Amino acid sequence: MKIGVPKEIKNNENRVGMTPSGVFELTKNKHIVYVQKDAGFGSGFSDLDYINAGAIVLETITDVYTSSDMIVKVKEPIAEEYPLIQSHHVVFTYFHFASSEPLTKAMLKSESVCIAYETVEDKDGSLPLLTPMSEVAGRMAIQQGAKYLEKPIKGRGVLLGGVPGVPPGKVLILGAGVVGIQAAKMAAGLGAQVTVMDINMKQLRYVNDVMPSHVVTEFSSEYNIRKRIKDHDLIIGGVLVRGAKAPKLITRDMLKDMRPGTVLVDVAVDQGGCMETTKATTHEDPTFIIDDVVHYCVANMPGAVPYTSTLALTNVTLPYVLRLANQGWETACKNDETLAKGLNIVKGKIVYEEIAEAFNWSVDAI
Repeated sequence: MKIGVPKEIKNNENRVGMTPSGVFELTKNKHIVYVQKDAGFGSGFSDLDYINAGAIVLETITDVYTSSDMIVKVKEPIAEEYPLIQSHHVVFTYFHFASSEPLTKAMLKSESVCIAYETVEDKDGSLPLLTPMSEVAGRMAIQQGAKYLEKPIKGRGVLLGGVPGVPPGKVLILGAGVVGIQAAKMAAGLGAQVTVMDINMKQLRYVNDVMPSHVVTEFSSEYNIRKRIKDHDLIIGGVLVRGAKAPKLITRDMLKDMRPGTVLVDVAVDQGGCMETTKATTHEDPTFIIDDVVHYCVANMPGAVPYTSTLALTNVTLPYVLRLANQGWETACKNDETLAKGLNIVKGKIVYEEIAEAFNWSVDAI
């Protein structure tokens, strides 16, 4: 198979869909890998690294798409890439279709096969290709939130860990999944007082068992959320509904109950956000303020730490890329139920129910 690895062109997206190590494994299996010039530069990989691993480096993104059968990326295609995706392509990347109708319509029109990292699902319900980026984003949420609590950038002026004689800051985490647990670890490590909320009691029991005593759990309800937002300095939104839009847990009217300079970090922004006032931002312009509340809603948070993120992502995607390349998408998905759940759009048809529900469309089964 001919596999293409284009350079990511989303704002400040420095990750790359494949490392030289991945190229080596694919070429060892007799596949041809085309890598766009400087695709790996932001993640610390030179064109020579790819060439030495067996790749063919092409000058432009158009060259890569035109030459390839399967495209391996990190982020969803943006408008400039829509015309490059054709009916013979298999595109393997993060899509988050439910949060973008234009992207969904463009991929339907292309009649390509779209396999989404975020909906590849193991038998135990875990999401193996989403987990590493959720781990990065959860940890980064605290790192970024701590920074934006500083007064020069309109935060409350609170040091999360406090100092002797001064209480630490308070962190509220909505969601006890991968993002929430990683955020809690980081916040606890800084010495903050942490509250983790979820509707899944099994997850809350797990958090209660593994976290230190200054991390407390509470059942999530609108009443409890409204109570907690009044005195917490940093609020992390880490809620996920597989393949669907995230529920709005923080509504517009709740902002008036927060103290000026409170910071909201919405990690669920890729799925439409779990806060009503969320709008996607970029690393170039990451925050905005509504009612004196600082919002950090960067849609590709792990892109700011591309070396770590690229290695973490490609560690888990490569086995699936090899399967798709060696067997073809139809056979690979037939033989692997986990991978089959990644199928979102196939030849002009939506095959993942939650996407259709997001736009009130009907589903066409394969």
